[in-house]
Amino acid sequence: MKKTFAAIALASLVSAPAFAAPETFAIDGTHTYPRFEYNHLGFSNQVHRFTKTSGTVTWDRAAKTGAVDITIDASSVDTGYALFNQHIQGADFFDTAQHPSITFKSTAVKFDGDKPVAVDGNLTVKGVTKPVTLTLTSFHTAPHPMLKKDAIGANAVAKVKRSEFNMGKNVPYVSDEVTLAISVEAVKQ
Repeated sequence: MKKTFAAIALASLVSAPAFAAPETFAIDGTHTYPRFEYNHLGFSNQVHRFTKTSGTVTWDRAAKTGAVDITIDASSVDTGYALFNQHIQGADFFDTAQHPSITFKSTAVKFDGDKPVAVDGNLTVKGVTKPVTLTLTSFHTAPHPMLKKDAIGANAVAKVKRSEFNMGKNVPYVSDEVTLAISVEAVKQ
């Protein structure tokens, strides 16, 4: 009788549904390019990007929780013009000599059903940290066809005022409001 009970108990544990656990995804720096857009003298919107990004995304599908930790190399700013790259790395703007990294660390991920739709967090630029909400305009998860590992991808946007990060030079001629856009891909570890 004891053997039968033990066998039934063991069988029920083995056949019980597996509980999902948080999964960690490493940001793919070759497919992740944060961009920023601002109005230049009322003539046009200028869009520039950073070319070196690293970090992780943690996602627990079952619990509907997640975390995002992104580090951007501020000296990797790419405006398409080397002289301007140097100019905006100066003390009036990114001040990369004193503040080489820009970071975003999440405090909460908001879901609509099973799909993440926004990430609240703290953005640190030039040593100043402010709360920012990244709104996800898309989110996709699937096995990566070439790497044969699970992968996730998302596009996120937010608006910030550069003057709040001690980067207000030339406001209002160059807009204070900046649109941040992050296209991110990450692969399961």
